Amino acid sequence: MSYDRYLAICRPLRYASIMNIKLLNSLVIYSWMVGFLQPLITHALILQQDFCGPNVIDHFFCDVAPLLELSCSGQTLLKIEVSIVALFVGLLQFLFIIITYILIFYSIFHMSSKAGKEKAFSTCSSHLCVVCTYYGTLIILYLSPSRGYSFSLNKMLSLINTVVTPFFNPIIYTLRNQEIRTALKVLLCR
Repeated sequence: MSYDRYLAICRPLRYASIMNIKLLNSLVIYSWMVGFLQPLITHALILQQDFCGPNVIDHFFCDVAPLLELSCSGQTLLKIEVSIVALFVGLLQFLFIIITYILIFYSIFHMSSKAGKEKAFSTCSSHLCVVCTYYGTLIILYLSPSRGYSFSLNKMLSLINTVVTPFFNPIIYTLRNQEIRTALKVLLCR
């Protein structure tokens, strides 16, 4: 979405020629392949772990960190793999989004019309809020050092990541609609 916004704001005349069906298909295929193939390595390494003791995971879902707490075998390779994957898949995508938004903001600040600036900021702000919430929790969850690790913090951040962020998305995009905002004002003023 950030690249789409970048093209729409920074390269509007070339948008249709760049954002063609071939690029769209490539982006979809890339997203699906990363989403399916990335966990395969982690799952293969988890299957090699020996588990002993309780079989109850103290978490909302079967995440890697709480699962590793139940393991009684060496976890070094798995922890390295999770950090590398989080770095390359998560952090590089996050950096790409940040770079596109820096270019977008640079372009917005050089616009001459106030209405154009407001429309561009309005277009980008909702996506940027969701991205910051999503990637902020991911970075803290998967790239923070495990020493001094708090499972209550992990549970709270996982809840934000799996429940609040998807819930946040439709609210933000709905509130951008003028008719919804007007109806909400009428409802709240009663």
